[in-house]
Amino acid sequence: MKFTSLLSILGCVLATSSHANASEAEIKKTVDQAIAPLMQQYGIPGLAVGITIDGKRYFHEYGVAYKETRQPINDESLFEIGSISKTFTATLASHAQIEGKLSWSDSASSHLPALRGSAFDRISLLNLATHASGGLPLQVPSDIGNTDQLMTYFKYFAPSFAPGTDRTYSNPGIGLLGMIAARSMSLNFDDALEKKLFPELGMRHSYLRVPPGQVRNYAQGYTKNDEPIRMKAGLLASETYGIKSGTRDMIRFIEANLQINYLGPTLQRALLETQTGQLQAGPMTQALVWERYPYPVPLKQLLAGNSEAMATEATPTTSVNPEAQQTQPAPAWINKTGSTNGFAAYVAFIPSKKIGIVILANKNYPVAARVTAAHQIVTQLDK
Repeated sequence: MKFTSLLSILGCVLATSSHANASEAEIKKTVDQAIAPLMQQYGIPGLAVGITIDGKRYFHEYGVAYKETRQPINDESLFEIGSISKTFTATLASHAQIEGKLSWSDSASSHLPALRGSAFDRISLLNLATHASGGLPLQVPSDIGNTDQLMTYFKYFAPSFAPGTDRTYSNPGIGLLGMIAARSMSLNFDDALEKKLFPELGMRHSYLRVPPGQVRNYAQGYTKNDEPIRMKAGLLASETYGIKSGTRDMIRFIEANLQINYLGPTLQRALLETQTGQLQAGPMTQALVWERYPYPVPLKQLLAGNSEAMATEATPTTSVNPEAQQTQPAPAWINKTGSTNGFAAYVAFIPSKKIGIVILANKNYPVAARVTAAHQIVTQLDK
């Protein structure tokens, strides 16, 4: 896979600008109108919204971090961002690829000797990054309790599809990619994020391991039945769903993806690489973890692409031309959802408009509701 035209994308991205001219009061009104009914309908204790428009940031906090103490949500509140964590895994792998430590065309087994002679001789790192590894399951099987057992499971994995032909959303697949990316950098994954990638992104309030001094900011999560809960980390949690962050750091990450703040050539290229579509899968284009839609995107198409079926069922794919996207980038809505048992998150951005949004909540509520709210806010601001 070639990314020789990434600098041409960067030039196009930097040359574009949002046409949104809303005042701060108008933005607040727009956000309030979308979020207030959402919180009421689903009984969400606390929610935070971050918006960036042409590099100007807007933050809105609602409700409480703890129902028991009524501690309010503020700009320091930490939320579990769930599977949005996977976008950082893809960024780390892209970073390693640009540094020459791995190649997207490499087989997974070329980086993990324990998997040589297995199906992973034919499954590439690109297959892992696009959920097209042949049918790996959504979750790590419950009877696997340690890394040795996990490697044995991978060793005897029998694909249901030829790699690259069907998209099956998979935590184990992205987890394996994260293991390989960190290993290529001679780091464990937690250190690769907390000591390398987060600092490079300027994210100083995001964690896999929440330090004691930040525990007070870690919001309490609540299940759909309003029971208090926090994430219990399992195998591959760090690589796939383990990050805790807030709106300020997440907006910084979105702005990095929008190429608003220059972070150095390697990281800039890595971020652009993750956004490049690789496979058409039903209503959306699968990039490296990120998911793309033509912009403007009808809400119906956005909901279809973020539906439960897309997370739990196999979707046949067709290849797209990455280089064509790089030389002639088309306006796109790029997004990712994230959920844990007690938290819900959604991020989206439109590079050609320099607009991005982050919605974080300390209750697991339906994906469709958060996608609808974000679409309502962004389309209103982009008038």
